[in-house]
Amino acid sequence: MGFVSGIFTAVVAATAVAASAEPGRPSQKFGHHRSPPLPQWKTNGASTWGTLDHPPLPPFINGPKPGGSPFPWGARTCENTNPYQSKDIPYTGMTRYYDWTVTNTTLAPDGVMTPALVVNGQFPGPLIEANWGAEIVVNVHNALETEGTAIHWHGFLQSGTPWYDGVPTVSQCPIAPGQTFSYKFRAELYGVTWWHGHYSSQYVNGLAGPIVIHGPKTHDYDIDVGPVMLTDWFHSYYLNLLEQIYHAAPSGPILPPMADNMLINGKANYPCNATKSTCTPNAGLASFKFKTGKRHLLRLINHSAEAIIFFSIDGYKLTVVSNDLVPLIPYQTDLITLSVGQRTEVIVQGGNNPNEAVWMRITEGLSGLGPPGSTGCSLNTGVAYTTTAGIYYESADPTIDPNTTSSIDPSRYLFPNACGNNDLATTVPAFAMPANDPEVTLSFLMTGNYNSTGEFVWYMNNVTYQGDLNDPLFLDAKLGKTDFKPTDQVINLGTAKSVRIILTSVGFPASHPMHIHGHNFYVLAEGLGSWDGKTIINQANPQRRDTQLIRPNGYLVVQIDLENPGMWPFHCHVAWHASEGMNINILEQVPTIVKDLQVPATIAEGCREWWSWTNVNVVDQIDSGL
Repeated sequence: MGFVSGIFTAVVAATAVAASAEPGRPSQKFGHHRSPPLPQWKTNGASTWGTLDHPPLPPFINGPKPGGSPFPWGARTCENTNPYQSKDIPYTGMTRYYDWTVTNTTLAPDGVMTPALVVNGQFPGPLIEANWGAEIVVNVHNALETEGTAIHWHGFLQSGTPWYDGVPTVSQCPIAPGQTFSYKFRAELYGVTWWHGHYSSQYVNGLAGPIVIHGPKTHDYDIDVGPVMLTDWFHSYYLNLLEQIYHAAPSGPILPPMADNMLINGKANYPCNATKSTCTPNAGLASFKFKTGKRHLLRLINHSAEAIIFFSIDGYKLTVVSNDLVPLIPYQTDLITLSVGQRTEVIVQGGNNPNEAVWMRITEGLSGLGPPGSTGCSLNTGVAYTTTAGIYYESADPTIDPNTTSSIDPSRYLFPNACGNNDLATTVPAFAMPANDPEVTLSFLMTGNYNSTGEFVWYMNNVTYQGDLNDPLFLDAKLGKTDFKPTDQVINLGTAKSVRIILTSVGFPASHPMHIHGHNFYVLAEGLGSWDGKTIINQANPQRRDTQLIRPNGYLVVQIDLENPGMWPFHCHVAWHASEGMNINILEQVPTIVKDLQVPATIAEGCREWWSWTNVNVVDQIDSGL
């Protein structure tokens, strides 16, 4: 978006294509999926996501139910239990085991053959499913030949296990090719979230999947439809895209990466006349089952590289019951806004016509490189910035497309008003927690510019993060190190119990979905311009979540309770922005880290394996490593 004036002429053709397709209308004009779609193995590998064969989820995993309760979490409810107090989290005694292998492959989720990174041959990746309080063990085998990898468990607090957070340069060394690393952690929160590769921008090519932690609910439902994974999609490998973003110039010839398509549960169609790559038209759209009169839970996840995604179902209201892993007092809307990394759970009341079929739809709107007044919040080629999935009732014919249309006004997708999350006054947590006055207040100015070598990077207080894959910061802190380099961006908060962080974005007009590891933060205020220093929305019980948008040239005020000893990244979740260094690392409760936390020997062993591999293989680290 910040390149608008310089790049407009270079993308005017793409923008013209975008303008010809009204956002919010059925976008799959490239052919109906009546002709046989590509087989599932060719579009999504071994995954069954997006097919009518994929079953709904159970209300919980069978296991012990304390005190004769019908639920594994006993009498705990969303309203009466503080999930941040370890003593209040159920102890199920159950462990969920997963065995994963990360590989390269080639898939065609939208018909265009594209290099992909997958777990167990699946895109989207396999589901992790557990009950609240259960232990989770994931053995990750790195079968990539030329790249390290690591997996982050987005939204998990990792209390007492910060070394399993899955972030190279911060919590661990990358998993070396040919090696295995075991992650072990507890499901302290409940709801829907996701896992993804955190080695550079690997997740952009498919290294991502859903996590569902069953727990109490704030609103009854009948059918758990399960995860609905939403993403932008690029017909290129992430390393090529990183080269592109670093060297993008206002007048070209290199422009910022622009999304080629949007996917729902890994599926979409694409007009093959718009690409020179190997392409099959009508690859096949995702499909879902609804039942008349039933209430359906949809667990929405934005796992994009860059896109702010707008989600709706033609003609239906959506009852919002959680954001990220925080249950909410339910409220209704017709449009959900999700930035990268965010999740929202909604309940949809089924209609009474068993023959009905309707479109579920997502869009990122017009490209952020469009002309004034017709500019969206994200970057895309203008070819396929909207996609749909069919919802079919019991007697509906799933071989016939729905013919519904959207009533959403396309202006609701436009820059700058659409480039933020829903009104904070509407998102009230079910378990009330006040944001008391903080011990520490920090302010950060967020900017973007070209560095001394001519590469575009992002700054927080004029410093861009640059990590060392061979030397994780947390392990240094465990050894008592305090003299970190400026580019390590370590914010040592000592033994402080809380911090308020005031973020102000200036200059380059981009949105930033800011994600905190190891915590949920209180979202106190956000908007365009600068914070007035006093306005706080619902201080007695503000929205809590782990990812929140800061608007273009806007502000965001968050507060964190510092009760989780560790080194926790706080970064923009746009893949390119994290790679370009938009990150700080919050170091908290240092004495506890040094004296009390016992780091498993497998962490140091993983570093030795990585060092051994890098002794004979050159790692071409072109980004922050995050």
